[in-house]
Amino acid sequence: MKNSLQLAINAVLVIAVAVLFYLHFSAKPATVAARKAPVTVQTTDSTGATTETTVAADEPAALALADTNKVAYVESGKLLDGYKGMQDARKAFEAKAKRWEAQNQSMVQSFQAAVQQYQKQGESMTPEQRAATEQKLGAQQQQVGQNQQKLQQQAQDEEAKMTQAVLERVNKQIEKYGKANGYRLILSGSLAYGRKDLDITQPVLKYLNQEYAAKK
Repeated sequence: MKNSLQLAINAVLVIAVAVLFYLHFSAKPATVAARKAPVTVQTTDSTGATTETTVAADEPAALALADTNKVAYVESGKLLDGYKGMQDARKAFEAKAKRWEAQNQSMVQSFQAAVQQYQKQGESMTPEQRAATEQKLGAQQQQVGQNQQKLQQQAQDEEAKMTQAVLERVNKQIEKYGKANGYRLILSGSLAYGRKDLDITQPVLKYLNQEYAAKK
């Protein structure tokens, strides 16, 4: 009987540790999303002739309508880590994660207390009482597991929603920055190689934080 109960306790604790590990917020670098729709860029040469160029939809860039050949890139990990909007969003997520962790701990502690109570009184119970109590503990264990799964799914959904909202705002502002500064193309994401003089992460980050501070 004790061995079966110990296995039940271990099973719940394994689930608890998995949920607590997930709920402990860790900042994960995201990639600035690519624009999905193709964009046509107009350029004018020295003779006054106008040329239209369509950039493919799958190019990972924030595109700007410009009459120059200026191209640059940003390091999305550094950009998002330094972006005040992302920092505030992560703090808000951490606050929610702490509440979910507290709920999880309360459920596990309640089940552990019920098991400990049974272990103390089990020897004095009749076989019928022991069977009924074990059945009740099994149902409680199942409920704890289900509630933990709900908390985990809630955490995943909230994190995805938070990240998507920040990325949409960042992409929109990078597009504005590119247009205002005459860039034809601003790349983001994982780059195999890029000349340092084409890296505009810091000026873009400054622009993003100024815009965010003004809109708060």
